[in-house]
Amino acid sequence: MRKKIVAANWKMNLTLEEGKVLTEAILAGLPELNESKQVVIAPPFLHIVPTQLLLDEYEHIHVASQNVASEASGAYTGEVAALQLKSAGVQHIIIGHSERRQYFNETNTILIKKINLALAQNQHIIFCCGEPLEVRDSNQQATYVADQIAAALFHLDATTLANITIAYEPIWAIGTGRTATSQQAQEMHAHIRQIIASKYGNDIANNTTILYGGSCNDKNAQELFACPDVDGGLIGGASLKATTFLPIVQAMMEAK
Repeated sequence: MRKKIVAANWKMNLTLEEGKVLTEAILAGLPELNESKQVVIAPPFLHIVPTQLLLDEYEHIHVASQNVASEASGAYTGEVAALQLKSAGVQHIIIGHSERRQYFNETNTILIKKINLALAQNQHIIFCCGEPLEVRDSNQQATYVADQIAAALFHLDATTLANITIAYEPIWAIGTGRTATSQQAQEMHAHIRQIIASKYGNDIANNTTILYGGSCNDKNAQELFACPDVDGGLIGGASLKATTFLPIVQAMMEAK
């Protein structure tokens, strides 16, 4: 089933107490979610267990991990394995974020290992893809994103792909305040859906959730979510305050 999702990526922000206060404020103002309209919160590793405890009584709002190790276990100091995350109640994992690719040199080979390990634990993946500014300016974004998706996901069968949500994040619009226009977002989301259709067929593509992840905020969410192929957002800076995050959730609730 194609779901609408708003996912909060806190990145490396907030103390434990600040995270608790934010989560409680979000829960206090949260509209009534359902199976087709959900919220995901991806805090730093240190926050995962206390955040999960706060969300235990709530349906359709989930904790996600911002990352996962590329190995199942062993002598990998500082890493956290998929099985360990599952034991903490984590069922959603962000993989392939542009910051992981850029700052930590995560290659397609590494991403495939992470994807396979998470899927082996029946975890749901938010897979990030998107182009840098120089690719967009040279009008090569369609090929660039198609290559990212094919390289990391096309080894999966159609049944397994149901555990993948795709987040399109134009790198030139992350943390810059520069946002893709709704037309640009729709064009790329429709293109991504066609990439999936070319491999798995229209039925699978039409049931794949595709999120927008480039400086989506409380001011532009309604317009972005009105696009027919935009199924929600992966939210960065605007997810760090309930006053800016909750209007985005409300925009998702009101989207057709």
